[in-house]
Amino acid sequence: VRWMMYWIVFALFMTAETFTDLLISWLPFYYEVKMAFVIWLLSPYTRGGSLLYRPFVHPTLGPREKGPKPGGLGGLGDIDALLVRARERGYETALHFGKRGLNLAATAAIQAAIESQGALAGRLRSFSMQDLRSLPEQA
Repeated sequence: VRWMMYWIVFALFMTAETFTDLLISWLPFYYEVKMAFVIWLLSPYTRGGSLLYRPFVHPTLGPREKGPKPGGLGGLGDIDALLVRARERGYETALHFGKRGLNLAATAAIQAAIESQGALAGRLRSFSMQDLRSLPEQA
């Protein structure tokens, strides 16, 4: 549970930092303070992740995690319903792009076979009996 709290708070911190980094990175000791904050979040002695998770993140995520919702799926909460939908859409998308990739590969293979057949026929000679008779005999 401690690691879950840390990773959620760390992910939120990294998301916020992505947008604010350009604005405040010019401050003196910015990177040192950022490193000290991450160590504070991670440390088992300070338990910074849980200190931020319990009062700020949990009240926001908790109500959306469990319980029947009017827009949710059955008895799933908002987060679980979103995960189910993402899994279904991901499966459908993988099937769609898989079929499309197979069609492209089959088309490319057929085109390569057609083009190479013409080139191959032009390079090879037919070895019929008449062609063999026309060759000079060697000793």
